[in-house]
Amino acid sequence: MIELVEKTTEEITAWIPPMLAGYIDERTAAGEPRELAEAQGASQMEQLFPGGVPAEGQHPMNVVADGEVVGTLWMGRPFGGATDTWFVFYVEVDPARRGEGLGRATMQAAEAWSREHGATKIGLNVFGHNAVARALYDSLGYRVLATNMLKDL
Repeated sequence: MIELVEKTTEEITAWIPPMLAGYIDERTAAGEPRELAEAQGASQMEQLFPGGVPAEGQHPMNVVADGEVVGTLWMGRPFGGATDTWFVFYVEVDPARRGEGLGRATMQAAEAWSREHGATKIGLNVFGHNAVARALYDSLGYRVLATNMLKDL
């Protein structure tokens, strides 16, 4: 059984720098120039966590299984402000606990949390090179809305 517990201010402060660094690395791995990835990441963080504090509608949470924090889930209102949709901005299961079904359980908990908070839709973005996550989302019934492609010349 997965429980979602809002992160404390201290936990958010400690989580933001490595989360942002990982996001920039993912954007770079997907083919974006590092300078642009850093600028986009900084801009988005300022919008979503002004001064390091979650903006209204942003909910970083600990994923708890059997009393142990096993990951992080960040749910928020998507850019554009759709009121019937929640967005999975970030989800991660502790690498030592992967392969136990916690990713699937976390996503199912995210869906339940979204319904409880008035959503009729849940969205997310996944980088093309993340085949494991893409397979999980496909198996959970998520559908592709768009595919951005890039070729290095």
